[in-house]
Amino acid sequence: MTSKIKVDNINKVSDDSNIIKKCGTTTTIGSGASNPIVVDGSAITLGRCGGTVALASGATQSGFGRTGTVDWQTTPKTGDFTGANGEGYFINTTSGTITMTLPSASAGDIISIQDYNNTFDSNSFTIQAPSGVKINGGTAAGRLALSTEGQGLTLIYVDATVGWRSIESTTFNTQSSTPTFITATGGTITTVCTNFKVHTFTGPGTFTVCSVGNPIGSNTVDYMVVAGGAAGGGAAGYGGTGAGAGGAGGYRESPGTASGGYSVSPLGASPAVALPVTATGFPITVGAAGSVGPNCSKGGDGSNSVFSTITSTGGGGGGGAVAPNNAGRPGGSGGGSSCAPGLPNVGAGNTPPVSPPQGNPGGVYPGTSFGSGGGGATTAGFGEPKVGGTGATSSINGTPTARAGGGGGGGGGSGQPGPAGPNTGGAGGSGGGGAGGNPSGGGTPGTTNTGGGGGGGPVADGRGGGNGGSGIVIVRYKFQ
Repeated sequence: MTSKIKVDNINKVSDDSNIIKKCGTTTTIGSGASNPIVVDGSAITLGRCGGTVALASGATQSGFGRTGTVDWQTTPKTGDFTGANGEGYFINTTSGTITMTLPSASAGDIISIQDYNNTFDSNSFTIQAPSGVKINGGTAAGRLALSTEGQGLTLIYVDATVGWRSIESTTFNTQSSTPTFITATGGTITTVCTNFKVHTFTGPGTFTVCSVGNPIGSNTVDYMVVAGGAAGGGAAGYGGTGAGAGGAGGYRESPGTASGGYSVSPLGASPAVALPVTATGFPITVGAAGSVGPNCSKGGDGSNSVFSTITSTGGGGGGGAVAPNNAGRPGGSGGGSSCAPGLPNVGAGNTPPVSPPQGNPGGVYPGTSFGSGGGGATTAGFGEPKVGGTGATSSINGTPTARAGGGGGGGGGSGQPGPAGPNTGGAGGSGGGGAGGNPSGGGTPGTTNTGGGGGGGPVADGRGGGNGGSGIVIVRYKFQ
């Protein structure tokens, strides 16, 4: 037979206070706040399997500590928020940058974050300390900027000296400062879209970086570098053939990621990137226009434009009306050809080759009395109807502007009609390309500071091709 002791209460002898008290469904162990309960044993189990052990409202725990883990919130954060102790967050920066403000904290508080879908490299994530609180021992109210694809980070609050300390991260263990920005001089400086500076160089100069910012502010620049356009070729007199047009100067442009907020041309596509800068002077070369020569000669090439590691090649001169000068010359964009159909007389573009391509070839001589158009930044020149290749349009300076159009081919002579008319010169490509000449006037020059190609000379004595248009260099960055 099993022995049993049945009681509802166990009381102390000294003052008759409860040690164990049963009241309804509740059993209370202990006799007040001033009387601790000590359970001594190698293994103590509180609660039952599947049950919950809870601290009373207002009670505090000690000795348990944290295991270094957080409670992960599985709904990704898509906007700015304030973190909470003991929580982990998945951060989705697909639509833009996000900032998490850290909470005021006590020693041992913990927060974790994780790049939700590998987008930190496209849109960064910023961790902002509140007023008076440090990150990794830096200045109060400092920041961390996370911009590495797939990055995760855990921070634990240590004390007032160090503040929140990053303990698990692939790359970040130091604090970034508050945003700082590039300051620079050189060229004609304008302010666009409130926060961006634009330096425009229409001639030689120096882009001098006085100070470099940081990734939170700015430390890279966007650019557009257009070389000088080439001149159109010289034509023969009556009874001869119109000359080829000058090719546009090479056109190179960054994708706009450094200073944002504007439309770029297709030539700003990958693998083009914004340029990092240092506190130094960057000499600027603005390519000169190509000049025309005598009748029947090739047009002169444009000159290169240079900024930092970016070189755009001058346009290739248009072909003259008589062999062996009939072939268009290679360049940033190639010159249009003239005379001698069937010969390999196309002026190649994107020479030397870069990616994205800086220009296109000139047009192929169509076997009629007029010359072909010069290549442009985004399309090749045309043999028929002898128009210049199309330039590229960018609003890097705040206004959508086309540049680097090819020149139009020179017109045919009287009695030698072509598909576009007997005497009419071809139109220049959008972006400063000059029109081809006709018997009453020579080829039109390319527009200054667009890198446009000059028009080809017409079939007419003393009516030559047009000079090219000079180049331009524009640099843009965030300054506040």
